[in-house]
Amino acid sequence: MAKHFARLDNAHPAGLGRRLGAMLYDSLLLLALWVALTTLHVLTSRLVLGVPAEQLGQGTLQVVSLRLLLVLGAFGFLAYFWMRAGMTLGMQAWRLRVQTPDGQAISLRQCLVRFVVGGLSWAALGLGHLWVVWDPQRRSWADLASGTSVMLLPGRRR
Repeated sequence: MAKHFARLDNAHPAGLGRRLGAMLYDSLLLLALWVALTTLHVLTSRLVLGVPAEQLGQGTLQVVSLRLLLVLGAFGFLAYFWMRAGMTLGMQAWRLRVQTPDGQAISLRQCLVRFVVGGLSWAALGLGHLWVVWDPQRRSWADLASGTSVMLLPGRRR
């Protein structure tokens, strides 16, 4: 059963500035994750597989396996947080949550679509993310393709 989020009454679609702020914050976390994964890859190559130091990073298998590990690590990081609470750590800091239109947590398939289309949005010189500025409902290409929306949550009451 999908998790239904509370606090939907005062939530409204998030703008570009907050989305970019959350992306910047999360990119720093992803960078740290990638450093750890790269270290794990190097240690496994050297200690388990016995690859000589001068051959690290050479050859198709070395390059493809590291790239695949980094992409899967990024997807795992994002999907875990999106499915669990609807927000990554960067999204928490900016009070954003990704959800279905009826306030449900998103599925693994929706996470995958968001991840792929989000990457393509950057490949198109950021146009897919800038789309938020022109869309009346403030949706990016990833929102449109995955059937999700990024909502700005109300601030905490004191």
